[in-house]
Amino acid sequence: MKLTPGKLITEIELPSIEGEKFSIKKIKGKKTLLTFYRFATCPFCNLRIHEITERYNELGENFEIIAIFNSSQDYLAKVMEKHTAPFTILADENFEYFSKYEVEKSLIKFLIGSLVGFLRILKASSKGYFPMELKGMTIVPVDVLINETGVIEKVYYGKNTTDHMSFDEIKNFSLSK
Repeated sequence: MKLTPGKLITEIELPSIEGEKFSIKKIKGKKTLLTFYRFATCPFCNLRIHEITERYNELGENFEIIAIFNSSQDYLAKVMEKHTAPFTILADENFEYFSKYEVEKSLIKFLIGSLVGFLRILKASSKGYFPMELKGMTIVPVDVLINETGVIEKVYYGKNTTDHMSFDEIKNFSLSK
């Protein structure tokens, strides 16, 4: 099922980095940003987690963030220790929900991301974010804004492996009435 506005997300059950089983049903009644990231040590993904964590307090109290990585729970938990992310980070080691929601893999978009994202690679490297695995290199990120009733409001498919919805768009959604 491709993620499109107007559809309802009824099922996501994955382990969190804290070792607890997470269900999408837990966030009903809150606006949510759901992001499919690449792999645990992806430098672009870690930089994005860092940037969102730094600005998290701008998003309001009735807003949730769910980050899904294609990594094992143990490894993801270890890598994410460097962040103090105040939101849910989940491990989808078997690519279950990436497949279910048709998250794209693209060698071309990976190569484009590596070229156009060169400055982001430098910024990520300066913060100590280095790719330590190859699994998931070609996954293209997806950002999904979900309303309080669980209905998708907007989906942003990355143009390449570095591309995400702007923070300002996320913030505007989180604070809208």
